[in-house]
Amino acid sequence: MLWPVMFALHAVCGGVAHAMQHYPAAWGHYDVCKSQIYTEEGLAWDYMACQPEATDMTKYLRVALDPPNITCGDPPETYCALENPYMCNNECDASTDELAHPPELMFDFEGRNPTTFWQSTSWKKYPKPLQVNITLSWNKTIELTDDIVLTFESGRPEQMVLEKSLDYGRTWTPYQFYATDCLDGFTMEPKTVGDLTQRTLLDIICTEDYSRGYVWKNDKTVRFEIKDRFALFAGPRLHNMASLYGQLDTTKNLRDFFTITDLRIRLLKPATGATMVDENNLSRYFYAISDIKVQGRCKCNLHANSCVFDKGKLGCECEHNTTGPDCSRCKRHYHGRAWSVGSYLPIPKGTANICIPSNHGPVHRANASSLGVANRNQARVCDNAMLRCQNGGTCHHHQRCHCSPGFTGVLCERASCQGPGECEDQLSGRASFPPAGRLLALHAIALQTLIVSLC
Repeated sequence: MLWPVMFALHAVCGGVAHAMQHYPAAWGHYDVCKSQIYTEEGLAWDYMACQPEATDMTKYLRVALDPPNITCGDPPETYCALENPYMCNNECDASTDELAHPPELMFDFEGRNPTTFWQSTSWKKYPKPLQVNITLSWNKTIELTDDIVLTFESGRPEQMVLEKSLDYGRTWTPYQFYATDCLDGFTMEPKTVGDLTQRTLLDIICTEDYSRGYVWKNDKTVRFEIKDRFALFAGPRLHNMASLYGQLDTTKNLRDFFTITDLRIRLLKPATGATMVDENNLSRYFYAISDIKVQGRCKCNLHANSCVFDKGKLGCECEHNTTGPDCSRCKRHYHGRAWSVGSYLPIPKGTANICIPSNHGPVHRANASSLGVANRNQARVCDNAMLRCQNGGTCHHHQRCHCSPGFTGVLCERASCQGPGECEDQLSGRASFPPAGRLLALHAIALQTLIVSLC
């Protein structure tokens, strides 16, 4: 009698395990902007929130160095190895291709032998600081999707700052500080990304993890950990993307944190490998970067699934009757309502928030074929089947959830701001995120526990 039950449990476990294995895909990549469907009124468009695929954004940037003459090779110069001051066989000569180290070598194809890299002049003007600003510009808003990774061919800097701009380089804010000694370099307590929580995710920290000297010569990378920050909402393996999407939808400060138009790498002090600088051999001290990785996508406000690079500029190929480099306004004759950014919610298709025709000229009766079914789908924010209002909320005419006291959100999925500390944090612009994905996470944990116990 137990065999049929066991076979049934095995099938259930296998099916659920397969579904959980593909959990991120189940929440959607938002790669389709519209699809044709059949309705009672005929063929119509079903509109969805959409965004371009993530890609290597270094293919589309412009790089600028300050000071502009900081690259080695003019005049030619010979360098010594940091770990061995008597090994001085590295030459830089800007007039010879084989010996030149221009900035574009930070973004060329990796895997060559020997490795190609950009290199600065040596610290020949010591004790005057050897400082370099490397600015990466896209002339377009970019959403970061993976860690920013710098690979140094020299020792990693003893002091460095990574900065971002959201206004095309007019103003800058720090992303992260890096130092061998954070207290000495920046009067900041050393921390790691592991010390951050959902409430402190936007805090600017100083880390000592990426600034060790030449003893750790095999450790060449410096990171700004994007995915570890995503994991504070989506879980260690980013399986609960619904929670992250919900937070990105409802928390502007969080969205802006991962959005840039420019990055600036401020190299403030080169690796010295010791407490004292060897003034008799300053050719040991310089910066050299072999690779910079920036993974991201064009910001299109969830109104485009592709972005083109034309005539040196990036631009979204806008859908939903929107236009502009970021799809940030309605097309002409489509101002029937105010433009709005698309929404990741409800999962998995989101809400397109398309621009609709203006009410000019002859009266035109909007139907499914002219507007698609997006308007009806957007009105159906909630129902009693798949889009249930959570935490005791009730669905009102499929248009909104009436939430129980203490809860808010499109589907009443998160606790409202109740304590004075949380409210003050939100008003001040600091990170204070109610756990939007708490209910989803609890369901996921309960489901996983059940599966483990059964399977």
